[in-house]
Amino acid sequence: MTPSWVGVLMCSRVGRLCRETWPGWSDGLRPTGGVSLRPNGLSPAPTRCPRQDERNQVLTTYLWVRQAWLDAHLAWDKDTYGGIDSIRIPSSYVWRPDIILYNNADDCFGGSIETNVVLRSDGLIMWDSPAITKSSCKVDVSYFPFDGQRCRLTFGSWTYNGNQIDLHNRLDTADLTDFVENVEWEVLGMPATRNVITYGCCSEPYPDVTYTLLLRRRASFYIFNLLLPCIMVSFLAPLGFYLPADSGEKVSLGVTVLLALTVFQLLVAESMPPSESVPLIGKYYIATMTMITASTALTIFILNVHHCGPGARPVPPWARRLILHHMAWLCCVYEVGESCKSPQRALGERADGRDAAGLGESPGEGEVGAEARGCPWDRCLCHHDGLLRNVGYIAGCFRRHRAAQRRTGEWKKVAKVMDRFFMWVFFLMVFLMSVLVLGQAA
Repeated sequence: MTPSWVGVLMCSRVGRLCRETWPGWSDGLRPTGGVSLRPNGLSPAPTRCPRQDERNQVLTTYLWVRQAWLDAHLAWDKDTYGGIDSIRIPSSYVWRPDIILYNNADDCFGGSIETNVVLRSDGLIMWDSPAITKSSCKVDVSYFPFDGQRCRLTFGSWTYNGNQIDLHNRLDTADLTDFVENVEWEVLGMPATRNVITYGCCSEPYPDVTYTLLLRRRASFYIFNLLLPCIMVSFLAPLGFYLPADSGEKVSLGVTVLLALTVFQLLVAESMPPSESVPLIGKYYIATMTMITASTALTIFILNVHHCGPGARPVPPWARRLILHHMAWLCCVYEVGESCKSPQRALGERADGRDAAGLGESPGEGEVGAEARGCPWDRCLCHHDGLLRNVGYIAGCFRRHRAAQRRTGEWKKVAKVMDRFFMWVFFLMVFLMSVLVLGQAA
């Protein structure tokens, strides 16, 4: 027998089977005696990685909805019809359970695509239908971008209770065999749970099957585009203390870094849903912005100390001891001619009220006084009152000028020591905050 005659014979047998199996059959009536979805039950199979709309908290899932149920009215003896064990017919020809997604979030509340069903001789009907579902999913962004999400898809009958449709899950987890990996989300699993709920209005049980989609975000994109730039910009902020005070760019650097972090913060806020929980990277941005604001305020204060003029008060003794001695040694700040190991020796020599260079009197005045004490009266001009007054005036101006220079230099060194001290303090703070953020993410 040729293959063409075999095909004609099979078609005739299937046609006879359909005519004898569906005489006056209505696809809108549920088979009597209850429908059991226990033999194979419900088993969705995701095919593509879900798309998570975090701002609207909607999960879009691409899956195959696989349903199987028994209908004894559609069974036949396969020996009577030439050994036909199964046929494929349009799904509209048979009754289908009204299994829907309870937590649907789509504007158009539609079902699965109309596809053929596989009808077996024992009355088992298998229906595999592709579907694109949109479900509500509460997003927890506390650890963004190192977060994981748990989204639930709850399937159940809309009108039939558990006595009419015995709904069960086919497997303990969804079928991920044909799943296509995604660059943003990693699917860890999709376990299933069967629940039986009795509502207050009715005494009948209503079963449903809940599949929990376990997602973990791939954080590489956010690390290289949001986190690492923020860390590098944050390490620029303490360098503002290292800039010379006379450069005029200390405050500008702090403000520029603050504006850069504000831009990164806005980028994160646009993609996050409005909620009370602040994401981890948002907390890091806020802490860094607070630190940079404090460093800019300290820079302004230190600049004010640096530019103390000749009319400023002398450095207090406690500041001289704490800042110019201990902190200068700790931060290794020294002037020209000093060393990092012994900056206090030269500082102590300059801190004396009258040093060996003759700050108490001018060099000319000392020599004039010596000559005045040892020179004869008739040949020395030092005894003229006018000349003595002029020399004393010049010496006093010289002493006042040297004292003002000494006070100004001490205040500038105070500012330099504070700059160096706060630079290391803020470097340590940025490092600890970065380690803390990465530690919480791990």
